[in-house]
Amino acid sequence: MTLFVTSLITMLLTGFPFMIVLLGSLILYLTIYIPGFNLTVLIQQILTGVTPPSLMCVPMFILAASLITSGKAAGKLIRMVQTFVGHIPGGLPITTNASCTLFGSVSGSTQATVAAIGGTMRPMLLKAGYPSSFTLGLIINSSDIAFLIPPSIGFIVYGVATSTSVGKLFLAGIGPGILIFLLFSVYCYFYSVKRDIGRMPKATWNERIEALKGGMPVMGFPIVVIGGIFSGIFSPTEAAAASVGYALILESFVYKSMTFDKIKSSFLQTGVITGVVLILVGSGQAFSWLLSFLRIPQEIMPIFFGADPTMLRVIFVVVISYFVACMFVDPIVAIYILSPIFHPYVTGSGVDPVLLGVLVTLQCAIGSATPPFGCDIFTAQLIFRRPYLEVIRHTPPFILILIFVTILLVLFPSISLFIPNAAF
Repeated sequence: MTLFVTSLITMLLTGFPFMIVLLGSLILYLTIYIPGFNLTVLIQQILTGVTPPSLMCVPMFILAASLITSGKAAGKLIRMVQTFVGHIPGGLPITTNASCTLFGSVSGSTQATVAAIGGTMRPMLLKAGYPSSFTLGLIINSSDIAFLIPPSIGFIVYGVATSTSVGKLFLAGIGPGILIFLLFSVYCYFYSVKRDIGRMPKATWNERIEALKGGMPVMGFPIVVIGGIFSGIFSPTEAAAASVGYALILESFVYKSMTFDKIKSSFLQTGVITGVVLILVGSGQAFSWLLSFLRIPQEIMPIFFGADPTMLRVIFVVVISYFVACMFVDPIVAIYILSPIFHPYVTGSGVDPVLLGVLVTLQCAIGSATPPFGCDIFTAQLIFRRPYLEVIRHTPPFILILIFVTILLVLFPSISLFIPNAAF
């Protein structure tokens, strides 16, 4: 595997897209070490990875997010939150946190949240006197809450990879997502008080009422998605389709911002992003199969887990593995590669699969904003045109908060499991 790892790191450092990095390294390894290997088997494994019906949720949630991003919903959402909390110390950062959390219930994508909320909030934060590095660290870490607030693409992929109920995972992400929002807001409050920055004029109640009228229709998304799944009206896939219909109705008839060109652009953008996601999913499935074919997990895993692993040890190893992996690779790939490897130990130790899904997805969110190769870091670089070191300078406080939440979830699983247990 030395050749594979060397190829992987070299191609990453030289700037190749990750789907090329993974597939190219796989083909190189198979060509050199297994000369007679039929590459048709590799293609079959890639196709196996993208055929589960539950993955139909992904392009539809991406399309709904693209339609909303191209319209007025993000701005209305920010305005609604800002009128209520903008005047308190840290009001603007708290507005950013809240908007990212609420927009996560629309998009399910960290990158879409960085673009939609960050693009609007960053100029306002800079104008209020916040350092550039703080605004970048705040935006990329707050956007990671979208990975936990349903509908989450991370939960969909994890559910497909482990045969865990996507509906239960969606509900289990609500508690941790709200907890992270609250802790981020507390940090922003004290950060702003210490520096005496970030207050805005207090909005009048007339302004708040107008902002509520503009922003409340956006909150129909969680009602459609979570309410539909919770009540049994929709499956997760049907809820995804309903979210697209709601996005079109909202932007076309309520906000009157949708045009044919915007719809066309949203569909094209969705096609490109979905293509990348599915290639990553297929590549992850192929690599996971290769590891099993070479019996590498059977040789390595007993070293970490031992002969009779306890529940706590399994959780610790799994959490650390996903956290480290997502510092280097895309979360979707990490989920698809690691989940089949850990599955026998997870089921054998009695760990609740829904709780583990939340912990895994949270680690993917943390790793996505952690150097050296967290994907959200490069998304922020691309969107805001800022140097790498400036983007990562203020991420440590937020990452420490996320690690603290991980510890709380391990110690108090009911934070995550209370809602799905009550619902099902």
